Amino acid sequence: MKHLKGIPVSKGISLGFAVVYLKRKIEVNNSKDSVPIEEKKKILEKALEKTKEEIQLTYENLKKSNPKEAEIFEAHLLVLEDPTLQEKINKYLESQYNLPYAVKSAFEEFIEALQNLQSEYMKERAQDLYDILDSLLRNILNVPKVDLSNLPPQSIVVAEDLTPSDTASLDRKNVLGFITERGGPTSHTAILAEAVGIPAVVGVEELFESIHDGDELIIDGTNGDVFVNPTEETKKQYTNLKKEKEEEEKLLKEKAKEFAYTKGGKRIEVAANIGSLKDVDKALEMGAEGVGLYRTEFLFLDRDTPPTEEEQFEAYKIVAERFKPHPVIIRTLDIGGDKQIPYLNLEKELNPFLGVRAIRLCLKEKDLFKTQLRAILRASAFGNVLIMYPMIAIKDEIIEANKVLNEVKEDLRRENIPFNENIKVGIMVEIPSAALNAEELVDYVDFFSIGTNDLTQYIYASDRTNENLSYLYRPLDSPILKLIKFTVDASHMKGKWTGVCGELAGDPEAIPILVNLGVDELSMSPSKIPEAKRIIRSI
Repeated sequence: MKHLKGIPVSKGISLGFAVVYLKRKIEVNNSKDSVPIEEKKKILEKALEKTKEEIQLTYENLKKSNPKEAEIFEAHLLVLEDPTLQEKINKYLESQYNLPYAVKSAFEEFIEALQNLQSEYMKERAQDLYDILDSLLRNILNVPKVDLSNLPPQSIVVAEDLTPSDTASLDRKNVLGFITERGGPTSHTAILAEAVGIPAVVGVEELFESIHDGDELIIDGTNGDVFVNPTEETKKQYTNLKKEKEEEEKLLKEKAKEFAYTKGGKRIEVAANIGSLKDVDKALEMGAEGVGLYRTEFLFLDRDTPPTEEEQFEAYKIVAERFKPHPVIIRTLDIGGDKQIPYLNLEKELNPFLGVRAIRLCLKEKDLFKTQLRAILRASAFGNVLIMYPMIAIKDEIIEANKVLNEVKEDLRRENIPFNENIKVGIMVEIPSAALNAEELVDYVDFFSIGTNDLTQYIYASDRTNENLSYLYRPLDSPILKLIKFTVDASHMKGKWTGVCGELAGDPEAIPILVNLGVDELSMSPSKIPEAKRIIRSI
């Protein structure tokens, strides 16, 4: 038995089996060998057939639900059957190069030829070939490719890290926990784990040297412990502990459907942070009084084109209807930093966390912004929808965003499309300048929602996804609390309200402090809601 230690980021205990998720590139050298060409061709033929079968399966699965996306994989099949590509591979094989290098070099020639064409469409398709190449090389070398959308039962995912696109396609039915080598308390792995309600431990050193596919694991997301191939005694101990915790949670959930009032009689709204429709049932089950943060960027991930207005409208409408009459705060697209979308062709930046992201991107790409605002406004006719702009630094950004919003409203009026004319608009307070200038910004909004993850990151100038800087994640230190108090007071002076939607909102240690600072609403991962309400009632 091995005992590993990491940073606990999502409570709970799970017993399961390791699924090692490696996204490392296949390394290929340019050596020559004496393997007969015919033998190499046989290996290639088998790998091609296997790769085609995988692509065909993906195509069939998508054909009914997403025909447009399915067409991409149909094109992938045609690439593998292209005689020109085969000729290029044969050329390298005849020069005695090893098979993986021959395939890689042929694909790179093919890709370069497409990239040199004038057609932007063909240049984009050239990027698709890298995915095909990766699959083919894995099949030649018998390197397994783990698909997070189809996990075996009782899976505990072991990864270097999980990106937003990884999490968007995750098989939530069969995953029991996450263990990652990188990340901190506010990493995407942590946020996802809490949303799903499963334990997670991040920042585990020497992870891949210690855990292999199929190893039996115990993960304790409360204390940061991971046990690899545990003894029977350890399994019994944690099985009993897990049962005790589940009994406690059951009792909490029964009370979670009721509103939470402090002993002094103040009601604190407790809402859920969600990323997709998958999170709605969990949030309602846990007693969420609405959605305090709908992360719409997850609609844009794991695809090759932006979601249409209709796709967005349907997603927002469903959430609005499910939570009616409770509020649903829809945050406009927050892309950039650690959340990248290849098809948007964003310029590479030296420091993307401080670059063209969130509202800055939306104001630069106004067609993208308008499409989303149209969808949100249309959905507002079906429930209590609010709009929230992310990463506001100065009042000019609010004024410009509201100008675009008013243009969209005018378009909808002309088209006789119903929407809530009095829809409320707020901003994320996650940049120190916004908090320090809250007394001025409050005149341009209906509410504030404090994003403590980024606020802490920007105050301490430390990357919140870097486990080596986790000691600088200090959201309860004086600088952060002063800015929260300043923001709350500024909103109350004008009869408006302030919520907190960062990870701090669901932190048992932080909840009494936030309530005493005057915060009106707390929005958190659904699994944290029952405990949060219990704490509020004790204050």
